Amino acid sequence: MTKMPHVLLISLPFQGHISPMMQFTKTLASKGLQVTFLCLSSTIVLKDSINIEYVTYKNDRKARNPEEYMANIERQASDKLVEVMEKQKGLGQPFDVLVHDSLMSWAVDLGHQHGLRVASFFTQACAVSTIYYLAFEGKFMVPVEEGSGLSFLPSSIPITEIRDFPKDLLGVHPGVSDLLTGQFSHVQKDDWILFNTFLELENEVVNWLSSKWKIMTIGPSVPSMFLDKRLADDRDYGLSLFKPDGDACIKWLDGKDSDSVVYVSFGSLANLEQDYMDEIAWGLLDSKCSFIWVVRDTEKSKLSEKFVEESADRGLIVNWSPQLEVLAHKAVGSFMTHCGWNSTLEALSLGVPMMVVPQWTDQTTNAKYIVDVWQTGVRVKAHDKEKITREDVTKSVKDVMEGTKREELKANALKFKEMALEAMSEGGSSDKNIDDFIAEIVTSSTST
Repeated sequence: MTKMPHVLLISLPFQGHISPMMQFTKTLASKGLQVTFLCLSSTIVLKDSINIEYVTYKNDRKARNPEEYMANIERQASDKLVEVMEKQKGLGQPFDVLVHDSLMSWAVDLGHQHGLRVASFFTQACAVSTIYYLAFEGKFMVPVEEGSGLSFLPSSIPITEIRDFPKDLLGVHPGVSDLLTGQFSHVQKDDWILFNTFLELENEVVNWLSSKWKIMTIGPSVPSMFLDKRLADDRDYGLSLFKPDGDACIKWLDGKDSDSVVYVSFGSLANLEQDYMDEIAWGLLDSKCSFIWVVRDTEKSKLSEKFVEESADRGLIVNWSPQLEVLAHKAVGSFMTHCGWNSTLEALSLGVPMMVVPQWTDQTTNAKYIVDVWQTGVRVKAHDKEKITREDVTKSVKDVMEGTKREELKANALKFKEMALEAMSEGGSSDKNIDDFIAEIVTSSTST
């Protein structure tokens, strides 16, 4: 019997990076491959998966800035990678492939030095990746300034204004912009380039990137029970940096009418200013809609006691939530989101209209696509306004939850839900790419 290839995967220790790669890991395991997932020691294993081995590394060094944090990760994760690869080789069963987070570009050379073929896993949209790539190539100056022309963008990216660019390229976080554009420093050495998106969602820009490299769209990388249902009982990603308050959320939603609840979450990293929190809070209350709001423990002090008291009969505030379970619930009618790529794909995959409140990195570009390209959401704050107001929040809730605007947004959202399902179903564009990826691994491993 032919030995199935063994794949080693490593992700950055951010929830938005762990979740899609972990889902991809489960997909590979379900198709018969041996897989080992390298993750941060503080990661919570929500549910063990068959054929998946978890190996942990520590990041116990304090960092003063993003650059130092990433340097710490590189030192400690690379040491663990070498240890794991050498151990497996010593057992006479070396790994065949290393799949690394695209932001861990240093892993390419490390994998090749140990005889592995290497794949880069991108956790942002192809459109955003294209912009970062053009910046890396020096096609425009960073930071980009207002008034700059955008003639360097390919016609496949319908962005005409600087404000829809990834915020890091506008000089907001210089160290972060270097990291994001640096994803492409080693990409020519990768044997495969994988994107957590699907062809039908970004057809034109996927084709443009395909003219540069051989890329594979393998998404949306979300638990199977919310799409193709080919993995039995696959209802969560399996790994989390936070403990979700699942029972409380679902039990609360069960008592609500269909399409009556606004779900609000700004992801695992957002740090909202006090006045921002206040305006969202009172805008939600003024909308008269029921809502679930994910507010991490580090942010809860920003909620006024008066708001918590007055919203008690209509709102549920939780530290973390099982987001897919919530979005899939019949009671949820819309999603107020920071437009992280995972959250965007989850909403599209479940046909939920969005209210966009982008914060940083790629979120401004994702918001542009949600509102103007895919037309599955509305902006909470107008482009020409400096601050969000409670009136903005209330209006956006009413637009997405009521009337003809809702009907249009919902119809478009359901269209993309069907496309996402088709992409991940047997013979779909992403499923075929995953099968081709596996076939290439099997062929190369049996020929050596």
